[in-house]
Amino acid sequence: MRFHCTAFLEMLKGKVEEEHVFMPPRHVHGMTELKRDAFTKSINVPALKVKKEIINRLMKPLKQIALQRPGLKRVMEDPEDENKRLIILDPCQISSADSFDDSIKIVLGQFGVDLQVYTHNLELTYENFKTEEILRAVLPEGQDVTSSFSRVGHIAHMNLREHQLPYRYLVGQVIIDKNPGVTSVVNKTNIIDNAYRNFQMELLAGEDNMITKVKENGFTYEFDFSKVYWNPRLGTEHNRVVALLKAEDIVFDVFAGVGPFAIPAAKKNCAVLANDLNPESCKWLVHNCKLNKVDRRVKTFSLDGRDFILGPLKDELNKISTDVGNSSVHIIMNLPALAIDFLDAFKNLLDKASNNNLPTVHCYGFSKDDNPAKDIKEKAESVLGVSLEGHCCVHQVRNVAPNKEMMCISFQLPAEVLYKEHSQFQVSVIPEENEPKPKRIRTDPSVQE
Repeated sequence: MRFHCTAFLEMLKGKVEEEHVFMPPRHVHGMTELKRDAFTKSINVPALKVKKEIINRLMKPLKQIALQRPGLKRVMEDPEDENKRLIILDPCQISSADSFDDSIKIVLGQFGVDLQVYTHNLELTYENFKTEEILRAVLPEGQDVTSSFSRVGHIAHMNLREHQLPYRYLVGQVIIDKNPGVTSVVNKTNIIDNAYRNFQMELLAGEDNMITKVKENGFTYEFDFSKVYWNPRLGTEHNRVVALLKAEDIVFDVFAGVGPFAIPAAKKNCAVLANDLNPESCKWLVHNCKLNKVDRRVKTFSLDGRDFILGPLKDELNKISTDVGNSSVHIIMNLPALAIDFLDAFKNLLDKASNNNLPTVHCYGFSKDDNPAKDIKEKAESVLGVSLEGHCCVHQVRNVAPNKEMMCISFQLPAEVLYKEHSQFQVSVIPEENEPKPKRIRTDPSVQE
């Protein structure tokens, strides 16, 4: 490192664009195999010269203009004076003494600090660059840079685009380097298009260990990420639905996965019947029930969703139809690509009505419509063969992709659907106050929110 006591270089006067100053060297462009040493470069940065005994008191007021880079110290020794230190400043904000605002000048004056801005030659290495800076320098110019990923325990799950694939192994290694705790990086190589809701993936970097542990809403889940479905973006939705339940309610989870609905419901002292067609999901569901100490309140099944509705769910509804007390019955159907198509399984499911306690269904679906709430409502009505107007609410779960929304429609199963013989029931309206407002509301006026 070189240090010289002169006015800060004329070339650094005014604002300096951060993406120019802190971009890696040009010669890393097109690199497909990570070579960390190639990222070393030198830059000139502004610095203040300060007595070492006042450093601690000065750093707080100077925090906003001090240089903040990964792995870099903001305070360095002054090679010309052992009694002083250099405070390294952000070149994107400070180029000369005129760059300090009045409040900073007052503070520096109170401590007797000379406003002279010095030039310090700083060496940047691979460790000092951010993930996005590295990838932008390496990948083709003008193309999107993907540095985001889903974190599933120690696994980083990426969805790389076609133009990024030649650089995928480099991308994976950078993600591991820059994210403590990530030891495996995978890229999805196909869409979820099979009955088990998992997807093929390629290991980009790190250890080939897909058995992971995650925490969500205070519960612990363990599973093999390569063999089951898990979406870390659904924690809020899991919590929202479970909040609608009360102790002693009866819950049927038709597409239970590894238990993110079933286990919290059981913890609320609900009786839960949880099903998943994927035997791996069912295995980990049983494991997680024991792990969270709710196995006595959860009955597990590994059946096709329709077979579960026509079998265990139907049998249990027949048992409880005469005496459910103050308990409510909830049916959760979280398979957004297909769940609405399963609603016809409830048609004439039971022979004869014996009480007024109709099950509440929470059914998920995708929509690409301009009015997704109306679209989901109409799809459900089409399958059920009845109108749900005034007797349902539609909640926007999340934006899955441009013009693609994940929605949840909640409604009480109409008696004319559920029973072969039925009398007039008073169908409850899902209380609006129990439903948090979605982040973006796009609904038809006929759909309650």
